Amino acid sequence: MLSHGKRLRGLDMDKPTPNFVDYETACTEFTWDRARQELSGMAGGRMNIAHEALDRHIDTPTAERTAIRFLPRDSEQVVDISYRELYERAGRFANVLAGLGVGRGERVYALAHRTPDLYAAALGTLRHGCVFTPLFSAFGPEPIRSRIEIGEPSVLVTTERLYRRKVADWIANTPSVRHVLLIGEVDEAPAGTADAGALMDQAEAEYATQAMDPEEPALLHFTSGTTGRPKGALHVHEAVVAHHITGKYALDLHPGDIYWCTADPGWVTGTSYGIIAPLTNGVTLIVDEEEFDAERWYRILQEQAVTVWYTAPTAIRMLMKYGPELARQHDLSALRFLASVGEPLNPEAVHWGREVIGLPFHDNWWQTETGGIMIANYPSMPIRPGSMGRPVPGIEAAVARDTPGGIELIEAPDETGELVLKKGWPSMFRGYLHEEARYRKCFAGDWYRTGDLARRDADGYFWFIGRADDVIKSSGHLIGPFEVESVLMEHPAVAEAGVIGVPDEVAGETVLAFVALRPGDEESETLRKEIMALARKRLGAAVAPRRVEFRSDLPRTRSGKIMRRLLRARELGLPEGDLSTLEGGTQ
Repeated sequence: MLSHGKRLRGLDMDKPTPNFVDYETACTEFTWDRARQELSGMAGGRMNIAHEALDRHIDTPTAERTAIRFLPRDSEQVVDISYRELYERAGRFANVLAGLGVGRGERVYALAHRTPDLYAAALGTLRHGCVFTPLFSAFGPEPIRSRIEIGEPSVLVTTERLYRRKVADWIANTPSVRHVLLIGEVDEAPAGTADAGALMDQAEAEYATQAMDPEEPALLHFTSGTTGRPKGALHVHEAVVAHHITGKYALDLHPGDIYWCTADPGWVTGTSYGIIAPLTNGVTLIVDEEEFDAERWYRILQEQAVTVWYTAPTAIRMLMKYGPELARQHDLSALRFLASVGEPLNPEAVHWGREVIGLPFHDNWWQTETGGIMIANYPSMPIRPGSMGRPVPGIEAAVARDTPGGIELIEAPDETGELVLKKGWPSMFRGYLHEEARYRKCFAGDWYRTGDLARRDADGYFWFIGRADDVIKSSGHLIGPFEVESVLMEHPAVAEAGVIGVPDEVAGETVLAFVALRPGDEESETLRKEIMALARKRLGAAVAPRRVEFRSDLPRTRSGKIMRRLLRARELGLPEGDLSTLEGGTQ
């Protein structure tokens, strides 16, 4: 891998001051209108996400800055793409869509790996006024097909390999798809497909980005639980206001940062914070084609002098398995800010980051439906390990309980209830595609019901308890699996843990823990007793697991979350459901 480390460090100034240093003042002074003014907008109050990510930089020095630094899987040759070059590539793709007769508002799906062509297609789709929908490239044929049947796209953008393996056998039976465009290397375009690269080579780079009503659809993200029909959450062009400001506040992005978001673009994080927020904030985005590899990741952090790193708890735990020695073989001094998303971050991971890397990981919370970060730990505030943090300025969050008439906000600190958010932020989803009744059920008056249980402490920090259907009810206690899992991970032999409730005649439910051990540690009855003793000491007998079972590998969703529902189904001999729909995207 070609190293840019020395050159980049040579341009480094002193590390910048956090984008806000006084949280209370920022919240008092913040308005969404003021946040909109940080972007250029378009004539007549119109907007376009791609205009804010690309067009507005073209007449500024940012145009010549590297927008994407692409690290190919099988080559050490780094590919740098400037903002101007990305703008032109997106313009060519937009002209391809126009030439094919694809109209404003039609949906364009993308099923592809992390390559520059995918980013150009995403931004070109938005420039043309179409709705962009990313699909996770590791999905099998059925999850892909179900999402296409629900969303009825006009265009599918994919690679030749993925098309032949996952799409070719059934795409003829989906009449909405008029065009299949192949990006990347194309040996021979199958019948019914076209080589997007060849079409882009023939297309003009100049394209007048469509001026959209801020409320026109821009993004369609699919989310689902472990079973059931996938939900398509619609987001509008105005969402870019929240993407930009949360990138600035919650991720502390500054123009010129070297930023690495490890999320796949097939998930909402990989779009909101892997494409849109970094580009609106004028940073250089690291795009690595390879999947997780601990040594490669550390090498990227060192050689590319990454300053802001946004990754997932699963990846952090995998790095922790390798121990501190590998991390300490690399120079990670360019790093300024570490953040985590995808599921709650165990306190042990926060401490590990501070001890091994020299910086703590900052957890934040949001969902596919919220479109952007809602609650975060900020660089200018003390971290409370295990906490989601405090709401982003402009976001009103509360804890609520159900009442016969709806919901009632809980004012007292440290009481458990459902996390709710006051409607009105720009990236809030505007509906579930074709499911208006399901969408309406997400709201109680002016409050969006997240379905997550949480508590708020006396200082305004929010603490994740669990999904409402994950919480364990034992002898009158409400036990959050995350709290138990975090304590189990404090044991030096435990790499990961998954906690569920199992029926009990007396208590209603008792806690059962499944743990995966670190390399070099072996299962034994002595170790089992040690782990249970630690849990009893830290949590008390009422909350600690009654049983601890060893597992070499815990079941995960495709985005890396441990599947508690599947653990429970297997333990109790219940139907496991349609596992092909499993995915992530929320805490």
